[in-house]
Amino acid sequence: MGKKTLHCLLLLLCLSGLVPCSAGLVFWTAVVDIKYTTSNNQTVEKYCECGVFGRNSPLEKAFGIVTLPKGDPKGCGPDPVYNRNASSPPWIALVKRGNCTFSEKINAAKRQGAAGVLVYNLDGSGNSTSHMAHSDAPGIVAVMIGNFQGMEIVKLVKNGTEVQMLISLGSPHGPWMDSYWLYFLSIAFFVVTAAAITYFVFISANRLYNLGRHRRAERRLKNEAKKAIKRLQVRTLRKEDEETTNDSNMCAVCIESYRPGEVVTVLTCDHIFHKTCIEPWLLERRTCPMCKCDILKALGVEEEPKDNIPTNSPPDVTVVTVTGGEPMYEVPLTDPGSFDPERHQHLYDNRAFEGESEPSRG
Repeated sequence: MGKKTLHCLLLLLCLSGLVPCSAGLVFWTAVVDIKYTTSNNQTVEKYCECGVFGRNSPLEKAFGIVTLPKGDPKGCGPDPVYNRNASSPPWIALVKRGNCTFSEKINAAKRQGAAGVLVYNLDGSGNSTSHMAHSDAPGIVAVMIGNFQGMEIVKLVKNGTEVQMLISLGSPHGPWMDSYWLYFLSIAFFVVTAAAITYFVFISANRLYNLGRHRRAERRLKNEAKKAIKRLQVRTLRKEDEETTNDSNMCAVCIESYRPGEVVTVLTCDHIFHKTCIEPWLLERRTCPMCKCDILKALGVEEEPKDNIPTNSPPDVTVVTVTGGEPMYEVPLTDPGSFDPERHQHLYDNRAFEGESEPSRG
C-alpha cells in the first residue's frame, strides 16, 4: 500500500470520528406556539423560539391540547399519570424537570398516547434550557423550554383554560454557528480570498515579466543574427562550380539541387545553402541546419570593449571572440598575398538587409 493511500485512509478515519462528534454538538431550537381563549371570549396567540429539541427526538411538528400530569407536576408517578387515553384528542404533556430521568417522563406520556412532551426547567433557572438526552425514549417529539415560559402555561391550564399548542422546527445551532465563529469564518474567507488573489497577481506578473524578458532576449538575438548574416560569405553559383555539377549537392532547407546563377550563403562551418532559404532559418535559430554550428559564437558579433584590445594590434585586424570568452583567433580583413577579385566581390556582400546596409565605398 502506497503512502498516499495510507494517508487517505487515515484522513477518512479521522473524519468518520469527527462527524458523530460534530453531529452531537448540533442542536435544533423549537418554535412553541400557544393559542387560548380568555374569559371574555378574546383569542390570544403567543409564540416564541424558546424551546430546544431533545437529542433523541424526531425533528417534527407536534400539535395538541396542553395536559398536566396528575398530582406530581414532574410526571414521574406510576401509570396512569395523565387523565387521557388513546381515544382522546391529540394532546401534549407539560411536565417539570426533576425527580426522574427524561426518558421516564417521556415514556410515561408516550404510553398514554401523547403527541409530544414539553419539559420546562427547574425553578430559579429563568428561561435557560439544556439539550436533554433521552436515548430510552425515542420516536416522540420532546422539547425543553425555560421555567418562566413553562410556569405561564401551567397557570393557564390550572385556571381551566384550554391551551392549544403547536411545536415546530426552529433553526440549527452549533459551535460554528455562533456569532464569533461566523466572524472568524468571514475573516478567514476574506484572508484566503486575498491570499489567492495576491498569489494569482504575483504569478501573472511573474509570467508577464518572464514573457517580456524572453521577447527582449529574442529581439536582441535577432538583431545579433542580422549582424552575423551580413558578415557571411555570399556567392553566385557558376556552371563550373562543384555545387552545380553534382546533383547530390542540394540545399538542406528546401531539399533542391543548386543551379547556376543562384545566390548561396556560406556559413562559418563551410556548409552552403540558398540565400533565400537560410536567412529566415538563421534569424529564428541562429545555427546551421546540418551541424548546429552557432553563427553568433563563430563570428563573435559582440566585440570586446576597446580597453581589452591590445594597443599593439595591427590596425587591419579584427579580434573575433566567443561571447563571454577570451580571444580565440584572428582573421585578417585583407591579405594582399591571396587577393581574389571574384571572391572579394562577394565577401560580406549580403543584400538581405539592403535598407540597413552601409553605403559602398568609392
